[in-house]
Amino acid sequence: MKFIVEILNSIRSLNVRQLLSQAITIGLIMSTALMIWKGLICVSGSESPAVVVLSESMEPGFQRGDMLFLRMTEEPIRTGEIVVYNVDGRSIPIVHRVIKVHEHRDTGEVDVLTKGDNNLADDRSLYAHRQLWLHRHHIVGRAVGFLPYVGWVTLIMSEMPVIKYLVIGALGLFVMAKD
Repeated sequence: MKFIVEILNSIRSLNVRQLLSQAITIGLIMSTALMIWKGLICVSGSESPAVVVLSESMEPGFQRGDMLFLRMTEEPIRTGEIVVYNVDGRSIPIVHRVIKVHEHRDTGEVDVLTKGDNNLADDRSLYAHRQLWLHRHHIVGRAVGFLPYVGWVTLIMSEMPVIKYLVIGALGLFVMAKD
């Protein structure tokens, strides 16, 4: 408690110039993070260059909390690839393996069917009503690498919002109280 009081007292003692300097520092940190994210989007070709595995559906290959790095290319998707896709009407991306590919000979387009490695049935029950295949526009990216357990930070903050607000508040206090 004494520590928090000291931080609050140091914030109160800041003059306008120091407060402005702190605000600019916070803005620079946020804009740098945004530029890095947008740069990764350009390099990877994916609208989401990194995702966190949210469920146990891909065990034992990927565990809940693993962070996957994605890339999107023009090459056709093949059976066995790990893809991340969005379903029409749902906002949370799904990480699953391609188990079937249906190629249209006339256009060269491919339709894919996916399944979680740990699931008994394919993903048709997850797709939109009456949808039997995923199309190119559903695919967000292909997994090209992963870091185990790194995504737990995201999982904890999304499942326990109080912790997220405490962390953000603490970071803000430390930035404001720096000498």
